[in-house]
Amino acid sequence: MRHDKSGRPIPQLLAEDGPSFSFEFMPPRSERAEAVLWNSVRRLEQLRPTFVSVTYGAGGSTRDRTVRITGRIEQETTLRTMAHLTCVGSSVAELRRVVGEYASVGISNVLALRGDPPGGPAAPWIAHPEGLDHADKLVSLVRSLGDFTVGVAAFPDKHPESASLEDEADALVRKADAGAAFAITQMITDVDAYLRLRDLVVARGCTMPIIPGLLPVTAVGQLQRLTELNGQPLAADVVARIEAAGEDVTAVRREGIAICTEHSERLLREGAPGLHFMTMNKSTATLEVFANLRQSSLV
Repeated sequence: MRHDKSGRPIPQLLAEDGPSFSFEFMPPRSERAEAVLWNSVRRLEQLRPTFVSVTYGAGGSTRDRTVRITGRIEQETTLRTMAHLTCVGSSVAELRRVVGEYASVGISNVLALRGDPPGGPAAPWIAHPEGLDHADKLVSLVRSLGDFTVGVAAFPDKHPESASLEDEADALVRKADAGAAFAITQMITDVDAYLRLRDLVVARGCTMPIIPGLLPVTAVGQLQRLTELNGQPLAADVVARIEAAGEDVTAVRREGIAICTEHSERLLREGAPGLHFMTMNKSTATLEVFANLRQSSLV
């Protein structure tokens, strides 16, 4: 892993400098939360990640904060930044404006997502009457607006609306054909699920790198809340290990970091192009996982 902000696109960094390490942040909702975010950004900056990303709320609810924070990270740190963008609740004209705002603050990397309904994964998804209804169309739009490197989402346990994992692999290939350069998965709790999806995509002749997304669990209930948000199932062994820690906060945190470390080690040994850590705007747990990987000589 090498830090690089010289202009090489993310896929080239994945191919030449791997394995990559990247971190995901969320737009803060208050001044206090923003202070926590910036402390995490500065601590994780010392690891010299390949890139960092900033999420985008349902229906564009955090659009202004996402643009502002992403721009600040890009301009005020040594980090390469990627901004999320979703179709939810936006017309094509509005999406064009957001992409223009990203470009104006120096952002050239965009994660293009259809996005979940504001009511959650189980709610019906309704496209804006003047908007887009699939991520591959958003990829095409962003690529048409300038020299952007576009990433997309992947669902190792299949998207809630996909009929099968084969359909999910087909969807990823369509995104690649539309111009997507790499994919980042939803939070992985089952490494085998990641490997199955990756192999299905490769079998279709698609070489787009798929980066696994990981979260070091640090609190009881965190896994359940996240699966409710993203509609992805949880691996039974992971749930059992977290539940076995009971209400002991320290034990839960220790087990969560151990699980994330084990998954990271196996993913890298199985040839994953990198790891994408969902930080929840905090840095300590991710730093501990990273230290464990260094002890294993994997970073």
